[in-house]
Amino acid sequence: MTQSLSWEFPYRSQRAPVFARNVVATSQPLATASGVKALAKGGNAVDAILASAITLTVVEPCSNGLGSDAFAIVHDGSRIHGINGSGRSPSAWSIDQFRRYATMPITGWDTVTVPGAVDVWRKLSSRFGSLPFDALFEDAIRYACDGFHVGHKTASQWEIAKSKFADFPHFQKHFCPNGKTPKPGQLFKRLGMVKTLEKIAESNGDEFYSGSLANSIVDQSNREGGCMTMDDLVSHESEWIDPISYSYGGIDLHEIPPNGQGLAALVALGLLDRLDSRSMPIDSADWVHTQVEAMKTAIRIAFDHISDSKSMLLDVQEILDPATLNYLASQITKRANNNPPPILPKSSDTVYLAAADEQGLMVSFIQSNYMGFGSGIVIGDSGIAMQNRGAGFVLEPNHPNVVDGSKRPFHTIIPGFVTRGDESLMAFGVMGGHMQHQGHVQMVTRIFDHHQNPQVASDAPRWHVTANYELMLEMGFDSDVVNQLHAAGHRLSLSENENLFGGAQLILKQSDGSYCAASDHRKEGLAAGF
Repeated sequence: MTQSLSWEFPYRSQRAPVFARNVVATSQPLATASGVKALAKGGNAVDAILASAITLTVVEPCSNGLGSDAFAIVHDGSRIHGINGSGRSPSAWSIDQFRRYATMPITGWDTVTVPGAVDVWRKLSSRFGSLPFDALFEDAIRYACDGFHVGHKTASQWEIAKSKFADFPHFQKHFCPNGKTPKPGQLFKRLGMVKTLEKIAESNGDEFYSGSLANSIVDQSNREGGCMTMDDLVSHESEWIDPISYSYGGIDLHEIPPNGQGLAALVALGLLDRLDSRSMPIDSADWVHTQVEAMKTAIRIAFDHISDSKSMLLDVQEILDPATLNYLASQITKRANNNPPPILPKSSDTVYLAAADEQGLMVSFIQSNYMGFGSGIVIGDSGIAMQNRGAGFVLEPNHPNVVDGSKRPFHTIIPGFVTRGDESLMAFGVMGGHMQHQGHVQMVTRIFDHHQNPQVASDAPRWHVTANYELMLEMGFDSDVVNQLHAAGHRLSLSENENLFGGAQLILKQSDGSYCAASDHRKEGLAAGF
């Protein structure tokens, strides 16, 4: 890839690309260091990704935790594998239970689905890992016990959560001791997590789903009016799946199939193919307009159709059918379409990470508690913060994503992967809820249509289509482009809110088998390797 990439840096940047034969890119430097350490100890890219992911549950709790879900795409050097680690709702849930709500709640037990991340860790380790499972927990346990110095952006998000979860005593005890959240650079210990992490490590995750930790989750659910049962936890199973893909300009973008929103990125690329956006000058008004309008159509499809795969009214191939894409592309004009789509809950709090090694193993991985710290539910003294993924359901009785028991909700977190034929090219993602599929489209078109290197593609100003079709532009677009988009009818605003535009991590394979890695300046992250 190196020969076809541009090494000019036209945007204001705080980072440089990293070149190495073994690389890790995460949203938190301590987690990146854990991954590099695993590689240096003889581990492979899967060991690195897991060591990093486990460390992130300790050092970046405002975005993920032991109560998270996770997804991954792995290329083993010859073929691609996907794993869906999203948990299902408690079996006792039904639409009748939620009729007292006008919209799906976003905190409390009525948002808590079965956490899937721990099961993803053990399945990836068993299938691909080289290091012992318990060895992957060493840094996380050390940071929980001895403390870690809180990053400045993490501290900011942490402070916001203090008032949001004022009525959750276990949350306040764990994350706001003495009524205070940590300041940037402050040493913070998570002593409640130490034994929890040790139990998960020593039991290969069994303690979390069928042992003492599972009992603690169920007991607290019973005391506080939740519906989680031991059967819900014991029956959880991550699923190995074949990623879905779309062939675009000589490469293939791979995504996890629904219940994730990666399908929307494929739809958008299918429309851009038909609208010949790659011939338009990068960063021009026509280029941005065409991408935004394609994304609006894809978002509408995501909101109307994506759900647990067993509940979808149209399957993936029907949505990606060439005739369907041709029709949808024909509806896009030079004028902005401002019809609002249905609105689903959205959040910008997730961790995405990637790793690759010199044997050719590449991993794209994502885990999240959904909205910041999740539901506000923290299990006793364990430090397990439960996700609020149930907020991703809807209350419309005839919608495929309507809330129900033992069902996976619509999911925003999506790992991305690019191949050319059977060759792995790029592990990447753009964390940030409703921004994620939009970020995938922007990274792919910048790198493979316009040959920007991964750091430049990450540094470039981004656009964001909101859930009601408004267009947000990050500061950095040319004023003439902004004026032309206004003239085309876009309801747009300029924003300096970095959280709105997500955070990318990218690892691109070069022609000699080494890698070029990038980490987003909008997060605290770091790409590193050797």
